Formats: sequence, C-alpha cells, structure tokens
Amino acid sequence: MSSLVTESKEKMATRDGYGRALEALGEKRNFVVMCADLTDSTRTIYFRDKFPDRFIECGIAEANMMSVAAGIASTGTPVFASTYAIFAAGRAYDQVRNSIAYPHLNVKIGATHAGLSVGEDGATHQCLEDLSIMRVLPGMTVFSPCDGNEAKKCTEAALDIDGPVYIRLGRAASPIITSMDDPFEVGKGRVFADGKDITIVATGIMVVEAMKARAILESEGIDAAVLDIHTIKPIDEDLLVKYAKKTRRLFTVEEHSVIGGLGATVLEALSDKAPVPLTRIGVNDTFGRSGTVPALLDYYGLDGAHIAQKILASLKA
Repeated sequence: MSSLVTESKEKMATRDGYGRALEALGEKRNFVVMCADLTDSTRTIYFRDKFPDRFIECGIAEANMMSVAAGIASTGTPVFASTYAIFAAGRAYDQVRNSIAYPHLNVKIGATHAGLSVGEDGATHQCLEDLSIMRVLPGMTVFSPCDGNEAKKCTEAALDIDGPVYIRLGRAASPIITSMDDPFEVGKGRVFADGKDITIVATGIMVVEAMKARAILESEGIDAAVLDIHTIKPIDEDLLVKYAKKTRRLFTVEEHSVIGGLGATVLEALSDKAPVPLTRIGVNDTFGRSGTVPALLDYYGLDGAHIAQKILASLKA
C-alpha cells in the first residue's frame, strides 16, 4: 500500500467523488439536491444537468437553504444540501442544529472546501473546526473520506442512514488510494497498514500523508500501523481499542484543529477502555492562511515528512 501512495498518479478531489455519486444515485433513487450558488465548486452541477427537476438553486443564502432542505425532508424525501464547509458548519449552524438535527431529518450535508487544502482562499474559508461542531450534534453522522472513491461510498451510505449526515469534502485533487471494490461500513475504520510498534490514526486526505510518514518511519526501524477513520461519528471504538492495546502508542493526524476533531474523538473513545499515550498532530489552535496546498501542509507540518519527524521526536522525548 505504501508504494501505491507514493507512486500513484491517479487523483480525484473528494468533492468530485461526492458529485459523481449524486449523479449515479439519481438514476435509481429519489432525492433532492440543493446548492447555495456553488454548483461547480460542490460538483452538484453533474446532478443539476441530469436531473433539473430535482435540483434547487438557493443562491447565496446558506441558512435559508438548510431550512428549505428541512422542510422538504419533513415530507419524506431525502435532501442533499451542498455548500462550503465554512458556511455549512458556521453560517448555517443554527438551522442545522434546530431545523435538521433536532427533528432528526434526512438532510445530508455535502460540505466541500474543508481544511487547509482549500489553499489560496485563505483563513476565512479554511474550515478547521467543522468536525468538532458537527460531531457534537445528537444523531449526526459525520464522514471524512480519504479519497474520491471513499467519498462516493460515504455519499451512497448517507442516503441509507436514517437522520442527518455531514460529509466533509476537499477542494484539492488527491491520490486515489482505495478501490470501489474495497469494503466500506459506516462506523468501521479501515486498516491501511498493519504494524507492531505504533499506530497512526488518520482521516481525510491525511491518510495519504500518514502512509508517506509510515514509509519514512520504516527506514528508521519503526513498524507503524495506519488506520483510516472515514467515520468520525460513530467512531470505531473496537478498532481503536484493539490497536491501542497492540501498539501501546497512538498518533492522530488530521487536517483540522487538534481541539475537538479526530484526536479529541479518539482520546474520548480510549479514555476508559484503553488509556495509552496519544499525540495529536493537526492544526494547533490557530487559523489557516493563504498558499498552495503543498506549501500549507509543509508550513503546518502536515505532510508525510513532517509527520514522521514529529512522531520520531515524540518517541525520543
């Protein structure tokens, strides 16, 4: 698997996986897709062009879109509401909480341009807190796919879930590291690489970087397991406990604030059943900034090389 990560030239943004999944699902399932004047950016344009009668353009009015989505969902028709993560989790939070989550409606939120990998749009649009905000809502399922294929699976799974779903998506194209034939189950993480010395728990596009870090650590004599946590809520406690007991040392990696995100979720899951040393690698209580994706991952220490350096430093401390 590590060679696939470092050598694969096939790339797809997770937002593309979302858009293509909506298009394919539209052929066989009845649902409505909504967007807030971002059809190209959210890749809902594919669905709009094919099923215009089931597409609603809400304009630059994200809070209103969530309320309209709730109204439609209350009639029994599922809705995918699509916009940027910063607007879905931030601007429309009141509507998501009170109009969607509280009545437990079948609104699936496709939130693209999350994390630092928005790139040049800068701090105002780099949502680094959405996992924390969304996972605290009762009944909300939270997905964070690692590549375009996994994003397709999250989108299809969302339609079968009874209740609200938040799907965290990215703007930048990233390597395809899974196959559509790979097993996928809501709430069950995936072992990307087994290992006996430490465990790296990653989510989203950080799974790729974690695998790169694993290859570097291997050259240092460290055998690292890598877990892909595509479902933040409900999180796979059984898998986390298994590897906590096996390796006794965990590192979480996320393109999100270390406050309230994957790292905090893993800590909560392990606190009673398998309390072991855990180091959180992510954005350290700061906002993002404008720059290319490689430059930003380098600056914030979230590329494979920096992740490996941080792990080695922590192990030697």
